[in-house]
Amino acid sequence: QVQLVESGGGLVQAGGSLRLSCAASGRTFSSFAMGWFRQAPGKEREFVASISWNGRMIFYADSVKGRFTISRDNAKNTVYLRMNSLKPEDTAVYYCAAGLDGAPTYYSDYTYWGQGTQVTVSS
Repeated sequence: QVQLVESGGGLVQAGGSLRLSCAASGRTFSSFAMGWFRQAPGKEREFVASISWNGRMIFYADSVKGRFTISRDNAKNTVYLRMNSLKPEDTAVYYCAAGLDGAPTYYSDYTYWGQGTQVTVSS
């Protein structure tokens, strides 16, 4: 069992930055691939970024490539999502998730989920 707790969300103006954190507890964090997903009102949950257990594989959604950076610190059991040049369309609840293989981009490949943190970008 893995417990995930996101933090760092909030209200920011367009063009601003935020850093989300996801702290893990329970089973060995370093053995898990980690991902970030988001869900806007009335929309399906969508993939944002993922990182393999050792950080060697990283994937981004096209919509955030060049603006967002995923990273992890296995010593701190934490994964981060640095978000720069934020746009109103980035407004959503952001979820982190833990999976077992590679750096998956499909939500069905993840087993454990956090409760989410709200990110609101004003225009």
